[in-house]
Amino acid sequence: MRLTRQTNYAIRILMYLAANPDRLSRLGEVAKAYSAPEPFMFKILQPLVSAGLVSTVRGRNGGIRLGRAADEINLREVVELTEESFTMAECFEAGADCPLIYSCELNSALRQALEAFLSTLGRYTIADLTKNKAYLHRTLGIEPAAAA
Repeated sequence: MRLTRQTNYAIRILMYLAANPDRLSRLGEVAKAYSAPEPFMFKILQPLVSAGLVSTVRGRNGGIRLGRAADEINLREVVELTEESFTMAECFEAGADCPLIYSCELNSALRQALEAFLSTLGRYTIADLTKNKAYLHRTLGIEPAAAA
């Protein structure tokens, strides 16, 4: 299974915010850290806000931050939120015309594989991905809260 760019960047946004918990971040600085266009990142941010994974603060000194603790956001939740489809083969699609659709072992095997994939992601949180905050700060150019 291959994750979309949207899912990849959604996880990156959450990682950035988890690595920078002591202050509000601006979407522009997150986009710059990942060399991504800000309008693209804004599009990805919307479902994260709607789901409560990211919260926004409006105003001149506003910004974004995690909506929940990083250890409460698991990767499965993010993937299921941002991926449009988990179709791994034609037989996963509604209206598939294969005569074996209800008795095919390939369909069963792929469904089990997908569930194993999602189950594994469910065991990891954003906190797990951001344990080395010092490295993330250096790599992403995040300044300490006092200096910001």
